[in-house]
Amino acid sequence: MYLRTLMSVGITLFSSLAFTASHSVSSPSKAITVTVNDDNGQPTYQVRFKDQLIIDNSKLGFDFQRHPSMRNNLTSSKAHTATHHDQWQQPWGETRLITDHHNALTLSFIDKGTEATAYKLRVKVFNDGLGFRYELNKPHALNITRELTEFVFANSDKSTAWWIPARGWNRYEYTYNTTALHDAAHVHTPFTLKNAAGVHISIHEAALVDYAAMTLNQRRPGTFIADLTPWSDGIAVKTNGTFNTPWRTIQIGENATGLLNSHLILNLNEPNKLGDVSWVKPGKYLGIWWGMHIGKNTWSSGEKHGATTKNTKEYLNFAAQYGFDGVLVEGWNTGWDGDWFFNGDVFNFVESYPDFDIDAISQHSKKVGAQLIGHHETSGNVSNYRTQMKDAFALYQQAGVSQVKTGYVADGGNIKRIDERGHARFEWHDGQFMVNEYLDNVILAAKYKLSINTHEPIKDTGLRRTYPNWLSREGARGQEFNAWGTPPNPPEHTTLLPYTRMLAGPMDFTPGIFDMSFNGLGDKTNRPQTTLAKQLALYVVLYSPIQMAADLPENYLAKPDAFQFIQDVPTDWEQSIALAGEVGDYIVFARQERQRGKYAGKDWYLGAITDEHPRVTTIKLDFLDKHTEYEAHIYQDGEKAEWKNNPYDIHISKKRVKATDSLSLKFASSGGTAIRFKAL
Repeated sequence: MYLRTLMSVGITLFSSLAFTASHSVSSPSKAITVTVNDDNGQPTYQVRFKDQLIIDNSKLGFDFQRHPSMRNNLTSSKAHTATHHDQWQQPWGETRLITDHHNALTLSFIDKGTEATAYKLRVKVFNDGLGFRYELNKPHALNITRELTEFVFANSDKSTAWWIPARGWNRYEYTYNTTALHDAAHVHTPFTLKNAAGVHISIHEAALVDYAAMTLNQRRPGTFIADLTPWSDGIAVKTNGTFNTPWRTIQIGENATGLLNSHLILNLNEPNKLGDVSWVKPGKYLGIWWGMHIGKNTWSSGEKHGATTKNTKEYLNFAAQYGFDGVLVEGWNTGWDGDWFFNGDVFNFVESYPDFDIDAISQHSKKVGAQLIGHHETSGNVSNYRTQMKDAFALYQQAGVSQVKTGYVADGGNIKRIDERGHARFEWHDGQFMVNEYLDNVILAAKYKLSINTHEPIKDTGLRRTYPNWLSREGARGQEFNAWGTPPNPPEHTTLLPYTRMLAGPMDFTPGIFDMSFNGLGDKTNRPQTTLAKQLALYVVLYSPIQMAADLPENYLAKPDAFQFIQDVPTDWEQSIALAGEVGDYIVFARQERQRGKYAGKDWYLGAITDEHPRVTTIKLDFLDKHTEYEAHIYQDGEKAEWKNNPYDIHISKKRVKATDSLSLKFASSGGTAIRFKAL
């Protein structure tokens, strides 16, 4: 449950501004300034960072199916400013206490002809960026055909961008492109770029509820428009005329790590609506999962069926022995036979295969102390899933399950729903219909005290603050592509994710592969293109409150010394600090173990990874407690390590350190370093 701390301070100051054509609001630090204009009847905004123009005059407004457009002949009035400063607590997260300090501006835009209010524009400016949203109360403005919001990047011809294509067949599961900004056409958010002055900027959205997801479409060079993902009938957003849009967000960092140390997206979401969420538990899990991806097992029934009572009990035994909270089991319910990618019509979420006894597994789970983690794969038929959802959640609740992984495998634009006339319609994963469907799933799950880990999801927009049982999600190219994706994820992939996809929130990437040679070594096969040390470092670098030890148990037993780090590393943090890095090159993250009750989490963990280039970087340890000595358990690439043919060379050592020390981190190609700083 979100708690206001005793030291929190809430301050709100209001003032009315005189009518003018231009209104400005700055961040508390004064570094960021947003100016809204209504010159010539066309509302626009611009953004400056330390007196440098970041976003040039960019248009605001809407087009509707029948209602007149809200794009020109408008003037601003009733402007108010406010200042807000307090602190709130996450029930779980990358940082326990988060400061919300911002200045706000609210404007009403009036139609000059009718003198009626068209919409309100609400702007909040933080030290790490800003958000703005539209607020409408127009009962006749029912169907939005276009949102006119622009992002016009100043001096864009010398900017670099990192992006994945929007509205493609593979949803968000692409490798990232690194190009000149002008070469980015139609892109998903978070969309990250660096301008000629080295300022890093990320465009995204917060609190996406009952609205279409925003993609960005470059029209004129450097000018990106909000391109809302439409319904199957072409309408962008269906409303009753009274609504708030999601926040359009602009994160700004003086360097790359400035983006990573931002809490902008969470601060723009509403507080917890679920009440007591003490039943929501972060943790680590194993899975009957990787074996299917590498061909050892099958999801379908038969002699290689993975989800059997016998296998599940063995995994539960292993999980309990080595300190894992649970075991994910995929393929237990009927419907997986044949080409399951297209089985959305036939999945049954309460009927198990004969070789999977959920009651016996539930009893064994209670006996050993590791829980079953549920799985629902819809293959994109959400209507079939919705009709069974209550019964499916009730079954899991009865079996002692507290977490469910959901899947929505289907090509982009091919989510199947049955409309009110009984006709099949096909929607995008990030259209308004599915935005609501995903959230309905999470809200219903909460009634059964179930947490959700969504795969093939709608992108994260910070709703984990409002609905803390939405633990994690996929929404990018994960580990499974290293088993069969041709090509697999390249070495730079995980050095790009923190600066792009993960600015939105946690990702269930599923790290921890210890056997890199299931298809042979080298660079011509499908396999993880990393060293062993990098797989360990991913547990710290790629944040999620639930982390999978993705490999087979026997592969962990074959490398017990390295496996120790996975056993030790927590998934819930007191604070997290990005120490160093450049987008797509390398990253160094430090995280402090969460303090809970009487237990003071004094241990720190560090994860550092590089792309295909070996490198050396020196890190100051001044994030450690100045009055504590630590024993550093260091897992780093060996002298002869390199990802293509010698990924297993790892050097494990211990060293006493304190906050005044520094460590030199040496990385092999696609290598990494993982460190536990154990307080003495």
